[in-house]
Amino acid sequence: MSNALPPIVDHQTWRAALDELRKREKAATRELDAIAAQRRRLPMVELPDYTLIGAEGPIRLVDVFDGRSQLIVYHHMWTDAAEWQCGGCTGFTSQFTRLEFLDNYDARFVIITNGPIDEALAYKRKVGNRMEWYSSSASSFGADMDAPPGGGFAVNVFLRDGETVYRTWHTNGRGTEQLSYTFGLIDILPWGRQEEWQDSPPGWPSHPTYSGWADSPEIARAYGAKDNA
Repeated sequence: MSNALPPIVDHQTWRAALDELRKREKAATRELDAIAAQRRRLPMVELPDYTLIGAEGPIRLVDVFDGRSQLIVYHHMWTDAAEWQCGGCTGFTSQFTRLEFLDNYDARFVIITNGPIDEALAYKRKVGNRMEWYSSSASSFGADMDAPPGGGFAVNVFLRDGETVYRTWHTNGRGTEQLSYTFGLIDILPWGRQEEWQDSPPGWPSHPTYSGWADSPEIARAYGAKDNA
């Protein structure tokens, strides 16, 4: 059975429909600008002097900034001793293969997980992840930042002023989509994400949610060490 197709119209009708949609797209862009402006005006909270674990051993949170003033942290879901970690987290972080542009904004992007550092670093290599990984297994950092052991993923943003670190922003769930280019690309396709929960015309292809996402083994084969092939 073939999938349904959008109506076929003349160019003038298509242009009129596109122009009508463009009004909403422009309104959404302006709303996102307003949200970003409100985000820049958020207050912040001072944090204690957390110690994490990096590739070279214990490291203070303030030193994870590596001299920068701003830090984006993705909290990767973790299950100790598992062969494969969360497919959504693995796929999400695999997008970020080019982060040097953050240097121009006095910022850094890293992964922090609640898992043991040796396992975390091995998994980083296995799936070809690019950013630096750190472990919060020896502190309450993950739980305090709304990403506890056994819990979900999250994004937190921090600001450093000298030796003091402040928490400025947090999101989780679908709030992380704004950092992802993959959904943006898929959403402009005629059939969109093709997931059951979406509002689509009758006959559009529809599959279980997440079924189109690359799982961790696929990410490892595409980006990881050669011995994963």
